[in-house]
Amino acid sequence: MYLPSHFRQTDTEALFGFIQRNPLALLVTAGSGGLVANPLPFFVSRARDGEDKDRLIAHMARANPQWQAIEAGDEVLISFMGADHYVSPNWYPSKQESGKVVPTWNYQIVQVRGTTTVHHDAAWLLDQVNRLTDQQEAKGEHPWAVNDAPEPFVTARMRGIVGLELAITAIEGKLKASQNRTEADRKGVIDGLESEGKPQAEAMADVMRSLG
Repeated sequence: MYLPSHFRQTDTEALFGFIQRNPLALLVTAGSGGLVANPLPFFVSRARDGEDKDRLIAHMARANPQWQAIEAGDEVLISFMGADHYVSPNWYPSKQESGKVVPTWNYQIVQVRGTTTVHHDAAWLLDQVNRLTDQQEAKGEHPWAVNDAPEPFVTARMRGIVGLELAITAIEGKLKASQNRTEADRKGVIDGLESEGKPQAEAMADVMRSLG
């Protein structure tokens, strides 16, 4: 990923926090079968006793052939996207001074690489599904749990999936939020985003405000 220094994010804790808030990622594999990409939600599993690496865990349909490519050793890249929005040159006060401005796009992304293991064990799969479900249901007034469903039904569903566990060897983040512009231009972008009145624009404005 092209990563200019002023957009680079290096705080590992912040990167993992971003993944937890934006768990749906694009799983990309590259190997003898060519490039393959599928969206999957991932769960962050921090290194525990006896483990030397943080991990991302997920599951996919057994009918999806991508897991076979992973098991065969294809290279894996996982890409998480956050807030993003178009930035109009009209939002820059500096446009009035020189006119030397162009459109751009602000966005936030985290990319992860690592060694991936495919899991078929029913106990591992059930633990992964429980952990992902509990994370996503945590804010609900009446959280749904996997054991709310009949056990035979859950057991049958487990037979239709395989698990993925990526031991992270590299993680990098990029936040493009007008950090290379003047304070006045950055404020102009925030004001412009707010004027859009759209959730996506407001989300990007919130990210920019968080930078101070």
